[in-house]
Amino acid sequence: MKTIFVFLTTGFEEIEAVATVDVLRRAGLDVKTVSLTGNKQVVASHGVTVVADLLFEEADFLQAEMLVLPGGTTKFNEHDGMKKEVLAFANKGEKVAAICASPMVLGGLGLLNGKNATCYPGFKQYLKGAILQTDKAVVVDGNITTGRGPGLTIDFALKLVELIAGKEKRDTVAAGLLVK
Repeated sequence: MKTIFVFLTTGFEEIEAVATVDVLRRAGLDVKTVSLTGNKQVVASHGVTVVADLLFEEADFLQAEMLVLPGGTTKFNEHDGMKKEVLAFANKGEKVAAICASPMVLGGLGLLNGKNATCYPGFKQYLKGAILQTDKAVVVDGNITTGRGPGLTIDFALKLVELIAGKEKRDTVAAGLLVK
């Protein structure tokens, strides 16, 4: 089984990162959180400290099945190593997902050109080349999945489960969460 890597950096949105990891793990998927800060302890946007599984330098991206960027901050856009990995991964047709503010990273990398995408209100201008679907909770276009924001994280995470493990697994996890 390949690994889903969820990136963490100072100021990340707790709900978007932790709930996504939780839902993916409930589906039995291999998920690792990856700190971009040089420290495994990463402080989120509301002061919650999360201990990442790996430092960026320790991650073996050859084992990746999907790369996920939670939102909450523009700091994801400042990590050149992560952006290089995301670009290379997406250009191979592999799955990349970003929610809230983080689709801006994909837009800046040119990965949204001609693709449908959504993001947190106020970040639309950073989705360069995208066909905006900002009324939707989650948008999948090819190998790129984007989500709107924190209150819609469960929808986002369940869509990722569906993309990797199928609709039946998605529905099973959703039922356990008391979500449709």
